[in-house]
Amino acid sequence: MSLRNERVRKALMREISDIIFREIKDPAICGMVSIVDVDVSSDNSAARVFYSVYGSEEQKRKTSQALERHTGQIRHEVGKRIRLRKTPSLLFILDDSLEHGAKMMDLINKIERGEL
Repeated sequence: MSLRNERVRKALMREISDIIFREIKDPAICGMVSIVDVDVSSDNSAARVFYSVYGSEEQKRKTSQALERHTGQIRHEVGKRIRLRKTPSLLFILDDSLEHGAKMMDLINKIERGEL
């Protein structure tokens, strides 16, 4: 990955997170939403946004639907905040790796305490 792509990736992570937190006022976005990573294509035309939702399965489903509904608004706001020739299209992908890791740590802690 080039230095430019890395800078674009970091800027997208920061700005998308801020937009979701400050600009999107949708009650369907529930639970704690974290932008885990952004994978930007080599020509910066597309970006896959990996996010995590700390909450129930219902909250994850509602948040996923809300992010899909607001993708155009988020992309438009990103275009105003980051000066690029072309604002990348955004694809939001739910990433459960943080939750999975927390469950594994909980199991390890229970084994160490002799609870399992």
